[in-house]
Amino acid sequence: MINKKFILNADDFGLSNENNQAVLEGYNNGFLTSASLCANGKAYENAVHDIIPDCPNLGIAVHLNIMEGKALTDCSLLTDKNGYFNKGYSYLILNQNNKELLEQIEREFRAQMDKITKDVKVDHLDSHVHTHAIPSLFKITCQLAKEFGIQYIRTQYEAPYVIPKIKKHLTIKYPINLLKIGLLQYYTNINRKTIDLYALKTNDYIIGVGYTGMMDSDAIEYGLKELDNECIAEALIHPKKYISDIKNSHTQEFAITKDLTLKDTIIRLGFDITNYKSINE
Repeated sequence: MINKKFILNADDFGLSNENNQAVLEGYNNGFLTSASLCANGKAYENAVHDIIPDCPNLGIAVHLNIMEGKALTDCSLLTDKNGYFNKGYSYLILNQNNKELLEQIEREFRAQMDKITKDVKVDHLDSHVHTHAIPSLFKITCQLAKEFGIQYIRTQYEAPYVIPKIKKHLTIKYPINLLKIGLLQYYTNINRKTIDLYALKTNDYIIGVGYTGMMDSDAIEYGLKELDNECIAEALIHPKKYISDIKNSHTQEFAITKDLTLKDTIIRLGFDITNYKSINE
């Protein structure tokens, strides 16, 4: 029997109470198995003290974040004068070999990992807006993973697939997402060599880049249908559960976590629904 593993991961855990509530309900009333925690999130304390204790088998990642919120360290090349991150992805690409910048990123990454690992058990690493995928930042991430004893780091290889719904491909988001896929596939080919160099582990596939901002159950179903080999496939979503009756991409992604028809489909496709925490055991 082919050993296929599927992980449904909620990014941005700790950024807001809405993110946190989605994790709590997605775990307890659905099949969300994993969440990526932001050390500098406004709702970090709520995540650690109120949500995680009620989700005993939830896998937890450090969601390395140098794109949003306030830095934990002095990293002036990444922030405004008040210490809030204000640089975009293109800035990081263009300056990825700047020694001083890399030193500041390493210091900030370490501070975020140190904060979270003191509060919860961490089983993998990833990042906000995939910043750790940039090869020089990925090397730093691997070095810190070895230092903190964390085995798994997310990479971003997404097998080609298409959802048979024309409207999803008529939005400006789709061609932009295709460009993201191309860049992240290129980085993944480089980064997997770094993974091997540091004797670490990673997922084989990811689902959620090509349909960023348009994720739904179809995206996961059709993405998984392309995978017939032994693998670890991680679907990343950004769910939120609002108090008011708001409808947006975040609520659509929250609905994924409780779609039991999708859960049955995933199992029928031969996937074991799990997380890095269980895989590591």
